[in-house]
Amino acid sequence: MTEMVRAADLLARRLYEAGCRYAFGIPGGEVLTIVDALEKAGIEFRLAKHENAAGFMAEGVHHMTGAPGILVCTVGPGAANAVNVAANAEQDRVPLIVITGCVDEDEAVTYNHQVFDHQQIFRPITKASFRVSAGAIDALADKAVAIALDQRPGPVHLDLPIAVAAAEVPVPARPIRRVPDMAAVPAAGPDLETACAWLAEAEKPVMVVGLDVVTQGCADEVRAFAERFAIPTVATYKAKGVVPDDSPLSLGGAGLSPVADKQILPLLKQADLILLAGYDPIEMRVGWRDVWDPTQQRVIDITAAPNTAYMHQASLAFVGHVGKTLSVIGDRVTAKPTRWPGGEPAAARQALAGAYGQNEAWGPAAIVTTVRKALPRDGVITVDSGAHRILASQVWESFVPHAVLQSTGLCTMGCALPLAIGAKMAAPDRGVVAFTGDAGLEMILGELVTLRDAKVPVVVVVFVDASLALIELKQRAMTYANAGVDFPETDFAALARVLGGRGVVCEDRESLGTAVSEGLKADTFTVCACRIDRKSYDGRI
Repeated sequence: MTEMVRAADLLARRLYEAGCRYAFGIPGGEVLTIVDALEKAGIEFRLAKHENAAGFMAEGVHHMTGAPGILVCTVGPGAANAVNVAANAEQDRVPLIVITGCVDEDEAVTYNHQVFDHQQIFRPITKASFRVSAGAIDALADKAVAIALDQRPGPVHLDLPIAVAAAEVPVPARPIRRVPDMAAVPAAGPDLETACAWLAEAEKPVMVVGLDVVTQGCADEVRAFAERFAIPTVATYKAKGVVPDDSPLSLGGAGLSPVADKQILPLLKQADLILLAGYDPIEMRVGWRDVWDPTQQRVIDITAAPNTAYMHQASLAFVGHVGKTLSVIGDRVTAKPTRWPGGEPAAARQALAGAYGQNEAWGPAAIVTTVRKALPRDGVITVDSGAHRILASQVWESFVPHAVLQSTGLCTMGCALPLAIGAKMAAPDRGVVAFTGDAGLEMILGELVTLRDAKVPVVVVVFVDASLALIELKQRAMTYANAGVDFPETDFAALARVLGGRGVVCEDRESLGTAVSEGLKADTFTVCACRIDRKSYDGRI
């Protein structure tokens, strides 16, 4: 006898098979069936206070597990609240399954309360948007997972009508699963021969390591290549940790910091070979547009998808698996004993070691380095948007991939806390610290309640300067009057204590180090309110 289940159950089972164990959102009547199906399939549904934060929690889980994140939104306002995080997932290359409940098609003909076309909203900001039908639910669920996890990952939207979710359907024979070709490498030919010759001849190579390396899971291959050929590396923010930052080859992160660019961009202009390993320029500021000249320099671009951004150009381009492509090239070349005979990368690394205020008694960089000492080597940080993100992304030493989580493509404020919640839930044995500005935390204060209810010891470090510091800095640079950037200071430590957490005001390295160390071992969350001057970032980012 054929087994009959709800269509929602088939969708939930496929997501479970893909490794999903958590889903986040705010339930409404239109999504109760899928929430029930997820729970029965073994996927725990966790309540958030806003769909945008719920999506970032799902992303945090993804970075710890590799499985797609799941965001569940009810009809109308629930779906509308998810627009930002869906757009963020598209720009940050995050495999996020966005499930929206919707009114049945026949019902919508004469009923318009909370009804609008979800697909029209989500199509431009996702890799695909599907209206779910009961008869094709199994294949559609598989298609959604495959598209989300394809070579360059991203969000997929499923609009699930109420009646379709509850419809009884037969359990079909399992379809042939579509497995993306994640192992494509260059074929033998002139381009491969040229790439090998350029590597063999290079005296001053530089490698820019980007987001595709992390999404393809090939950090070990890329690091081994850099070490074998003694190539200095620059990481985009999402790729920090591919080459450990305590390696003499690491020049740290780049993307938004003019201070970093003063040291890094001259090296790129001096290089006789630039290797772009999974470099996705969506993370970079405008100052990184066309910073090298492929008519005068040798540039090899290796990416998961073709370069259509035109932020940069290359002499040679390979599309496929970044790590395996580097291995194919490296296996044909004998490593040179020395690179950069003038020692320019080492000098740049030394100059950056104190460029952001790391050695000062107190300030944004002192906060970051103090937390680094308190956190284990594999510790995870999440970083909210703002001046502190630019600084922390440069100063923080990362030793493993997927350990610096932030919104780098869309640069969304309010992401650090929910990212940390999701990461800690999925990886309870790892220390997790959220770096957030005071304005960013004020945006999502309700998620401190979510953090309390999750019962995980996340440490939240708040840069308290009572200002939108990055925008205030830009305002001053444009000689405009101060307007709309300053606000009264919030007592975050007191708020944390009222909500059942630990709250500490920190104004020196010693108190912060103690608070973080104790917070990592506590049975609840800790908020460290770190007071700094609003002009602390001047000249340091």
